[in-house]
Amino acid sequence: MEVGTWAVVVAVAAAYMAWFWRMSRGLSGPRVWPVVGSLPGLVQHAENMHEWIAANLRRAGGTYQTCIFAVPGVARRGGLVTVTCDPRNLEHVLKSRFDNYPKGPFWHAVFRDLLGDGIFNSDGETWVAQRKTAALEFTTRTLRTAMSRWVSRSIHHRLLPILDDAAAGKAHVDLQDLLLRLTFDNICGLAFGKDPETLAKGLPENAFASAFDRATEATLNRFIFPEYLWRCKKWLGLGMETTLASSVAHVDQYLAAVIKARKLELAGNGKCDTVAMHDDLLSRFMRKGSYSDESLQHVALNFILAGRDTSSVALSWFFWLVSTHPAVERKVVHELCAVLAASRGAHDPALWLAAPFTFEELDSLVYLKAALSETLRLYPSVPEDSKHVVADDYLPDGTFVPAGSSVTYSIYSAGRMKTVWGEDCLEFRPERWLSADGSKFEPHDSYKFVAFNAGPRICLGKDLAYLQMKNIAGSVLLRHRLAVAQGHRVEQKMSLTLFMKNGLRMEVRPRDLAPVADELRGADVRATAPCA
Repeated sequence: MEVGTWAVVVAVAAAYMAWFWRMSRGLSGPRVWPVVGSLPGLVQHAENMHEWIAANLRRAGGTYQTCIFAVPGVARRGGLVTVTCDPRNLEHVLKSRFDNYPKGPFWHAVFRDLLGDGIFNSDGETWVAQRKTAALEFTTRTLRTAMSRWVSRSIHHRLLPILDDAAAGKAHVDLQDLLLRLTFDNICGLAFGKDPETLAKGLPENAFASAFDRATEATLNRFIFPEYLWRCKKWLGLGMETTLASSVAHVDQYLAAVIKARKLELAGNGKCDTVAMHDDLLSRFMRKGSYSDESLQHVALNFILAGRDTSSVALSWFFWLVSTHPAVERKVVHELCAVLAASRGAHDPALWLAAPFTFEELDSLVYLKAALSETLRLYPSVPEDSKHVVADDYLPDGTFVPAGSSVTYSIYSAGRMKTVWGEDCLEFRPERWLSADGSKFEPHDSYKFVAFNAGPRICLGKDLAYLQMKNIAGSVLLRHRLAVAQGHRVEQKMSLTLFMKNGLRMEVRPRDLAPVADELRGADVRATAPCA
């Protein structure tokens, strides 16, 4: 190589390093490398990503900025990521400047093939129209009744018999898998009125469920690669993109048949009993307006994706935490028995197990709700989320976020900051959600506790999720004691949803309610005894 060429190379390298030094000095996050930015750190900590992000945020005081691609012209725009868990910043992004922080083009492109322009993958007017329709439906008592019907049937006809058999045979169960199947059956019933029966006896494979799982996994795989790479693989029909295409085709075919049949049923005669029979979300959207078949498919798929994994993952972590905190388990069981004794009588525990919970009984379970909320604080179902920055802006803590960059808000970290939750922030303590006398549930600010999102996009199904989780958790703990199987390791799986990497293998033992019943009867006797 000639001297002149060497001089140019050296000059360019020197200019780049000078630029890189100035750029990296303005970043407060993990170490950034030339060209590849923070990618080495992401790869190194791939197995403990959420803990690594939380540690970085603690050191940085709640917000830091990093660069994915350290290239001039990109590093301060598309390559810049602002990571935060500061409640002030979360309120700014999720509420105050909501329009400046949409999901954005990258997120939409990743999920487009599976979710289309559905409510969880859209912005602007498309999102507003679907949100209004969905919001009206989620406030109706009939939808709550429908959810309760689907959940109670799955619990009592499927989940509990499986656990009974495991207890009788002293066998282990993968509770995470059972819960995933249960919530999938429930959400399909609620979303479009069909039960795939994945939790039926023998745990059969279901073609629609399998195709949906493959499509979801292949979609999430896109987050690993730069957009140009997965688009190239899609065009060439390579790797997971082939799986995604075939799986989405199967899902679309199944839902197209459901929609066609439902239209015929609803248009049949319009009788009241027909309308009452179809109380699922798909039928409700059909009756509300003129949606294309494709739009209706996306409505159903969006609600399935949002409603399945979140509740099952939360319950998996709940059962693990309760099984490792005996004092909390005792309080949960005592509350369950006290509520049922008050409504069904304290003399016979068999009556407590004779029928599903009523709405009134579930609403009375304040300690159980506190334990579930504490679980979601420590192990949120969706640990990280991100937004696209439309226009230059300053966050409340003074951080400048340029247009074209992205903001990642760490829901996992938000529940683990001493500055927000106190010195005991890493402890599992349901009492932090209760009033001083323990009789009332006291919610925390939605920008401190972001497990259900916040602002205009706050989860519409929050109350239904609590209803489902309380019903499942209460029904199981009333009848069984659970313990992690010997030798089983509980670890986080690095995914958009906080699954357990190895599942949750549990030992199942029958629970004896007689001691609790005796205690409650004794308390009643003491309360009614005449004063001396």
